[in-house]
Amino acid sequence: MKKKIIWFMLFFTLLTSFIIFKLNTNQDVETLSKYGSRGSEVRTIQEKLKRWGYYNGSIDGIYGSQTVSAVKKFQQKNGLTVDGIAGKNTLNAMGIMTSSSSSSSSSSSSNNSANLDLLARLIYGEARGESYTGQVAVAAVVLNRVKHSSFPNTISGVIYQSGAFDAVSDGQINLTPNSTAKKAAQDALNGWDPSYGAIYYFNPNTATNKWIWSRPMTVTIGKHRFCK
Repeated sequence: MKKKIIWFMLFFTLLTSFIIFKLNTNQDVETLSKYGSRGSEVRTIQEKLKRWGYYNGSIDGIYGSQTVSAVKKFQQKNGLTVDGIAGKNTLNAMGIMTSSSSSSSSSSSSNNSANLDLLARLIYGEARGESYTGQVAVAAVVLNRVKHSSFPNTISGVIYQSGAFDAVSDGQINLTPNSTAKKAAQDALNGWDPSYGAIYYFNPNTATNKWIWSRPMTVTIGKHRFCK
């Protein structure tokens, strides 16, 4: 009888250990960066948010109150649940791959890739001579139009709207974009908007349309004046 009790206790201990191990393993897979987290993922989050203008703190890999606030701003800008936690959807929106990111559907991935490529081609055709910030700003104008009720509600619809962009009219939209244009497109898709909400831009040195000059300016970057 005593041996049975010992074996039972041993079996129970091993079973408990196994369950705890599996729970910890699953927890590691689903671990998300949040207040108090530390490490390389937090550093990557901070680097991206700082580049996009959401975060002003140090790149220290510590998920403190400033990081929480920056993540909330990013979530609000991108239509995500505003909780300050860098969960799967938030990390995906930032372009940070997680172990569960591979579960996203192939059709969604294909659609995102097509939008990225089209936006990069517009940037390359419209602003390849501009600074990196200026290129992101051009892409941001497209995305701001998508959200605006006066324009088509898709990236392709905005870009191919009749007379909207010279790059479409003169065929430069068909040029192969370089890596800089692709990176600028991705940054714009991830929420960086150096145009400050602009839905138009033009070159003051060549513009002849009087109406465009009447639009309220948000910022000037390189040869482009951005406005609402």
